[in-house]
Amino acid sequence: HFSEDLLLSIFTSLSISDIVNVSLTCKQWWRVSQDDLLWKDFFLRDFQLKKGTCIAGGKTKWKDEYKRLKYHTPCIESQELKYHKDQVLHVCFSNNGELFATSSKDGTCKVWTSSHPCQLVFEYDMKKFHWKYTQFSQFNKSDTLLLVSGVHFGEGSTSGEIAVFSIVDNFELQSRMINKPYDIFGTWYNDTHLLSGSLYWTGQLNSCSALWLNMASQAIETENESVVMRLFKFHNENASSIRTIMIANCYSDYQRFFRISHNGSVERTFENKGGDDGSTACASGSSTSQISESCLKHLELDDLNNDLSLDDPVTTATLSCDNFNVEDAILSDSDQYLCDKLLIFTLGSAAYTPHQIGLKRIKCLELENTNSKRDNRGNILPNVANNTQGRDRTYDKVDKILEMDGHIIGMSLSPDNRFLYVNCRPWPKNYKIDNPLQPPPLAQEIDIHVIDLYLMQEVGTMLKSHKAYTANDECFFIFLNVSEEYVASGAEDKHGYMWDRHYGMCLQKFQHNDVVNSVAFNPINSEMLVTVSDDYSIKVWRSK
Repeated sequence: HFSEDLLLSIFTSLSISDIVNVSLTCKQWWRVSQDDLLWKDFFLRDFQLKKGTCIAGGKTKWKDEYKRLKYHTPCIESQELKYHKDQVLHVCFSNNGELFATSSKDGTCKVWTSSHPCQLVFEYDMKKFHWKYTQFSQFNKSDTLLLVSGVHFGEGSTSGEIAVFSIVDNFELQSRMINKPYDIFGTWYNDTHLLSGSLYWTGQLNSCSALWLNMASQAIETENESVVMRLFKFHNENASSIRTIMIANCYSDYQRFFRISHNGSVERTFENKGGDDGSTACASGSSTSQISESCLKHLELDDLNNDLSLDDPVTTATLSCDNFNVEDAILSDSDQYLCDKLLIFTLGSAAYTPHQIGLKRIKCLELENTNSKRDNRGNILPNVANNTQGRDRTYDKVDKILEMDGHIIGMSLSPDNRFLYVNCRPWPKNYKIDNPLQPPPLAQEIDIHVIDLYLMQEVGTMLKSHKAYTANDECFFIFLNVSEEYVASGAEDKHGYMWDRHYGMCLQKFQHNDVVNSVAFNPINSEMLVTVSDDYSIKVWRSK
């Protein structure tokens, strides 16, 4: 029989495999081998983290964290799919995790099942519509429709198009709409409407970008005529334009204090300070056993033991201006109960390349009011006839512009829509731009900037390890993806990369034979990741 302090000091120097072996010696050695501080030492040692590192929010045991990062992260290539005949540019999952779609320079969009082994269930050759290639796709919230974005044929063409397919109707084509420039990509506004763009030159280096709200489902005989309304019109200068549009949901104050648990009950969450990278910091306590996944940074509750109730007069008073029932709002996740939406896009001012993030709030009452018509699914339809947003005004004003000091080559939202992660190739320090058509040279390293969309400010820069090499005029998108616990990105160094959002360290590298253009986690099971590459391949990675 040894003292436990002596055993702990000896166990600390052992490897994990040795710890497993010695724990079988007797009950005392097994009990000491389960010591949580012992496993914290192993965790910090083996993952090369600083001594003061705190456990991730919502986690309680260091041993479980060790097992999560060792055995429950995608690291094994379970399948390689070589069905595309050219470079594969993008991959995205359906929200239920059952399907994923790929876009390629061969002009096709392909849809696959995610269960092992992955199988092709649909493909469409968009070259029949004079597309040069497909570049992007996105499922709507209910996974009933698929948005596919592509580029038109033509030397130096900046024109593109968006097509919408019905998943439930055997992938039947629903509608098409022009999208210019093509690197606006397009995005879903809600379950039944999507955003596209157009560009009009107004001077030598000046132009106007208009963003349009389109109905997704139309009769096939009128597929070239979108039911459309202009949403915003922005002025561009120095040969720049609006690009890469995204929509994030802006939740009410009440929804930031409460969330719906997996069993349907209302849970209170508290907001604690996180790390500079938008990740969670040490959890100090909660009125429930659950901690908010978003870990909001802007507010600290004075007394975490005082529960806020649904009829709290202070809480409801701050929300009364929204003119809807607060309890109904928090108990529903349908689009019409969200206060506002946030339009996110890239733009430029000093140079033609995208070096800024623009944020524009879309007021729900301007588009979604109680008198609006509804479709056969109950979704609110914009009132095109009465709506004046984006019309009869010279230009719309961007609410917030964030300077990235470099070329933006990718963006992704966290699952809770709270944080925006941005791939950016930085310019040299103290750069000076004399000619907007000649921006500064780009660094090979790619920075990932983290933006808090509630505070509308950058909260950190993290995760420098992936690289890109192309010059400004050839720079292309490197898509990244964010799950609840991880961040992953492609790179031009023939690898995909994955990091832990809280601890910040690189966990895995995913090898290809050429540029990795895009990565995507299965949103239901982050132990599955898909990477796509210029080597024509799709690789499926799963955990041990």
